Amino acid sequence: MKTPKSLEPLVRDGLVDEVLRPLKSGKEAAVYVVVSEGEVRCAKVYKEANQRGFHKQALYQEGRKVRNTRQARAMQKNSRFGRQQQEEVWQNAEVDALYRLAAAGVRVPKPYNFVEGVLLMELVTDVDGAAAPRLNDLVFTAEEARDYHSQLIKDVVRMLCAGIVHGDLSEFNVLVDANGPVIIDLPQAVDAAANNNAAVMLERDVNNMANYFGRFAPELLDTHYGKEIWKHYQSGNLTIDTELTGKFESSSKKADVKSVMREINDAREEAIRRKYEQD
Repeated sequence: MKTPKSLEPLVRDGLVDEVLRPLKSGKEAAVYVVVSEGEVRCAKVYKEANQRGFHKQALYQEGRKVRNTRQARAMQKNSRFGRQQQEEVWQNAEVDALYRLAAAGVRVPKPYNFVEGVLLMELVTDVDGAAAPRLNDLVFTAEEARDYHSQLIKDVVRMLCAGIVHGDLSEFNVLVDANGPVIIDLPQAVDAAANNNAAVMLERDVNNMANYFGRFAPELLDTHYGKEIWKHYQSGNLTIDTELTGKFESSSKKADVKSVMREINDAREEAIRRKYEQD
């Protein structure tokens, strides 16, 4: 096929030997099957911000680190340079997440290179060597659904132990190869410790998995792994070997608002008293 303009620099530099065919075009990027270093891989070409369909990016960008204060100020002002930097941070998020998660033992595509807005990575395939299907394209027995759900919950835990929440996990962002599920599409991945929305995103990711696999194994619809996992994480007790039950009991104890307000007022009065004593 004719080489897309976005891949021409990689072909010119010898990073891509041949572009075989388009694989998919989504809300964030277009993906092509290519030959690179003699292997069949895929090239993910990120779309410009004004062409993407992904909304509420600010929720995902909270807590992401930038190189310097000039970059941070430009991003806050939303200047042209700032928008360019936001785009760079957005794209680098997936690259960084892939390397970190692969090192943590999470099943994600292996990244090879990231050049000029193009991510070269492993092409996930099925037993016949064709591009692996998404979860959404498959039908499972109840036993298979429970097994795949368990594998993905373990990967969610591994991700969180590595400090990352996927943020958009669903049956559309998981491929299935010969060995089971592989998590993809991570540009919206968030830093669990730095993003105030991380707990909500984690619970949504986990609930999406329960709702999908619950079509085949209805008992999964009554599980609460998201809250349970986050509770262990918050308490500092979460490890990849943490035994989970899928059960979670919210505290029924009511907050003692009067006591809290009394302490606040006492502290305020003490501060006023000290101020007068100093004067």
